[in-house]
Amino acid sequence: MKNILIIGGSSGISAATAQLCLDQGHKVFLASRTRNEALTGAVHLTFDVLTDAIEDLALPDHIDGFVYAPGSINLRPFKMLKAATFEKDLEINALGLVKIVQGILPKLLAAKQASLVFYSTVAVGVGMPFHTSVAMAKGAVEGFARALAAEYAPQIRVNVVAPSLTHTPLAGRLLSSEEKIEKMGERHPLKRVGTALDIAQMTSFLLSDASSWTTGQVLGVDGGLSKLNLS
Repeated sequence: MKNILIIGGSSGISAATAQLCLDQGHKVFLASRTRNEALTGAVHLTFDVLTDAIEDLALPDHIDGFVYAPGSINLRPFKMLKAATFEKDLEINALGLVKIVQGILPKLLAAKQASLVFYSTVAVGVGMPFHTSVAMAKGAVEGFARALAAEYAPQIRVNVVAPSLTHTPLAGRLLSSEEKIEKMGERHPLKRVGTALDIAQMTSFLLSDASSWTTGQVLGVDGGLSKLNLS
């Protein structure tokens, strides 16, 4: 049994990941602003990544797995974005992550080999219009993950999952109708958008001992969008 800490575990990918970890018999700690009542086996800790200190939470002495799920989607033309939007996206996606990893580092080092999983986006590796803010923020996450993986190997493994558009509450505005879902799905070689479970299954694998020789990687779970051109 592992101690798994998930930041932002109330819905979407993080909730699906939490359920998989519970099903595998792990002890799951969810630190988020709201509680998901369906995740009955998890320990919920009220936490806001932008205002609260992770050191104040009642966490176990060692943390075997860590997932940072808070994110944002601001898809607008660059000329319409203010500097404050870039700052906010960077704060929630990258700076909040750094703050929490620093706060729990002693607990990660106390584990036999801790595994950390962060989230990026396909738009970091593939230039896409209207993605300047989120691509900048998630690009920082990828760089941080690789450097952290190098600095703390072999005690800590660090990997990143880079999805394409996934059917979660965060992307609700972009997938608000069956027509939009079908249209977005057609952009991908596998002809559908992702699901929370698609991403959660990769996350669960990276948290597990089955991935014990994997670190410093950015793994695309994106329906083939980042690598395949079928036109």
